Amino acid sequence: MTTTLLSDIGLLVTNDQSLGTGPTGELTDAALLVTDGRVAWVGAAVDAAAAIAELGLGPLSSVARLSAGGACVIPGFVDSHSHLVFGGDRAAEFEARMAGRRYEAGGIRSTVAATRAATDDELRARLAGFLAELRAQGTTTVEIKSGYGLSVESEERLVRLAAEATDEVTFLGAHVVPAEYAGRSDEYVDLVVGPMLAACAPNAKWVDVFCETGAFTVEQSRRVLSAGIAAGLLPRVHASQLGPGDGVRLAIELGAASVDHCTYLSDEDVAALAGSSTVATLLPGVEFSTRQPYPSGRRLLDAGVTVAIACDTNPGSSFTSSMPFCIAVAVRDMGLTPAEALWAATAGGAAALRRTDVGRLSVGARADVVQLRAPSYVHLAYRPGVPLVERVWKDGVLVA
Repeated sequence: MTTTLLSDIGLLVTNDQSLGTGPTGELTDAALLVTDGRVAWVGAAVDAAAAIAELGLGPLSSVARLSAGGACVIPGFVDSHSHLVFGGDRAAEFEARMAGRRYEAGGIRSTVAATRAATDDELRARLAGFLAELRAQGTTTVEIKSGYGLSVESEERLVRLAAEATDEVTFLGAHVVPAEYAGRSDEYVDLVVGPMLAACAPNAKWVDVFCETGAFTVEQSRRVLSAGIAAGLLPRVHASQLGPGDGVRLAIELGAASVDHCTYLSDEDVAALAGSSTVATLLPGVEFSTRQPYPSGRRLLDAGVTVAIACDTNPGSSFTSSMPFCIAVAVRDMGLTPAEALWAATAGGAAALRRTDVGRLSVGARADVVQLRAPSYVHLAYRPGVPLVERVWKDGVLVA
């Protein structure tokens, strides 16, 4: 049994209201005890020795001790929406968009061509690089989607490579209609719900669809999600990114864990989300990178909707892997407070993945811990762009 005590924590965010103050369960002058990769105890630093003895772990002197030096400690970020397995980039497209060209879904096809041309080893190496970026910025749990292969062979390859990195793998064969199926979208959906799904389901946990003008209709999206559910996958949905639509209500109807983007929501959409268990996942990097209007996180929270924040790392509309950056944008442009944004990037992301073992630092949770180079998590928004992550532990092991 490996036991470590992290003490001298100036401010500890637990996301457990029974442990501390406010919605993020905050403790000051705190300590955290980790045993075999899980949180064994949380409390005031002065009570650590008694807690260790009560747990039968021996005297304090027998436990490995680390000091946070008075810094703020938070749960590892849970990034519940990413596209990390792809080839090429779209810097020229970004440059053109900044010069005034409108973002549209069709740009995905250029990444499909580059991804199909890349070898497994090239894609695997690039994925490893992105994962290192994520860890260095405090992300300890990440969901990864396919969607840049759009053929049976290529999509199977992407979910297989993603499964080497995370348990949270999403089959997104219904990202857009590939060029070879132009004008034959229903035939492509037949492929997605048939041989493509059969090939990808063994390495996937989730099924997703881009329910949007220029991608897939509500009827086509229902076919994709229903087929995925029948194959044992859990549903999530891209919706209301480019304009209003019925994707949010489809997600709720089918019990999706999360509906992502939510840029254009009607009052009916918001009310439906508030009355459901579906999480609204906001993707601040997308609006930053596409110059679309930011959705109002304040509107969603005030209505009682559960909100998550994710990076949506992808080469077209949000090529950032920085959750601290997304928190800063959510605070500045989406109406969230620093505490709400931090919760959305940790516990909210866990809810979007239907996980209870991550996104919090309470007894039994995975010891996914981030020490900041700051006295408070408010600095994540207060000092945007500054590398404030000091140390990162995943399952109690120092990884960054």
